[in-house]
Amino acid sequence: MTGYEPIYRLGLGPRFSRLQPELQEYFSLAPGSGHYGVGEGVFDVVGCRQRWLRPPLRLATGEEAFFPEYGEGVRFRIENHAHLDPFGRSSLTARREIFFPQATRIFQDTTSLDSSAGTPRLVDYVGRYRRLVTDLNLSVTPEGRLRGVSEASRLFLGPLRLALPAALDAKAYAEQWWETADGAPGRHRIQVKVIQPQLGLVLVYAGSFDYRLEPYPDGILAPGHLPRRARPDRWERRV
Repeated sequence: MTGYEPIYRLGLGPRFSRLQPELQEYFSLAPGSGHYGVGEGVFDVVGCRQRWLRPPLRLATGEEAFFPEYGEGVRFRIENHAHLDPFGRSSLTARREIFFPQATRIFQDTTSLDSSAGTPRLVDYVGRYRRLVTDLNLSVTPEGRLRGVSEASRLFLGPLRLALPAALDAKAYAEQWWETADGAPGRHRIQVKVIQPQLGLVLVYAGSFDYRLEPYPDGILAPGHLPRRARPDRWERRV
């Protein structure tokens, strides 16, 4: 026990117990545990299917949130780090490496627990500079899968806070579950689609992975610890 609750348990409340047991374990990483999660697997599909959208996405690769490639059967690796962010919020930072044949792309984000409005909610800060933030609307299916929809995106440009109108906002629809097959070990599965009303499907990734916990070097237990490789270039306090 670390004294800190996992943020997805707080975000889901009583619904957390309805998740598949394997998902409950996956989402139980808490700040100060001394461990981080490592997932390794293959995306059946990943990237942008629409060729005409790839040139503008190429311009955004430095944000480490979008990328222009598309592939099938692409290896990936994810690290999950539970920690307190610099503002004391309980958070989960994910750093994904996607190994396309022509390039390795990084996709990173930090999900933080926001209680400023009185009711706990999860907000997701996306990209290397955490300039894009969305609210996460979570639910649990009757089968125990986790579903999440990103809603009401805001863009931070210097002192400006720009709420994206519904006609321009892209929503991410995610589903994660544990899949078993006769005669084979079970695996985590994930499926994400990012859809923009005017452009259609902007990004998709779906695949499976194995997951394990690794200890931090030197037995680090500090709740604010986040390895340098997983830190963004900029933190954002605003929601």
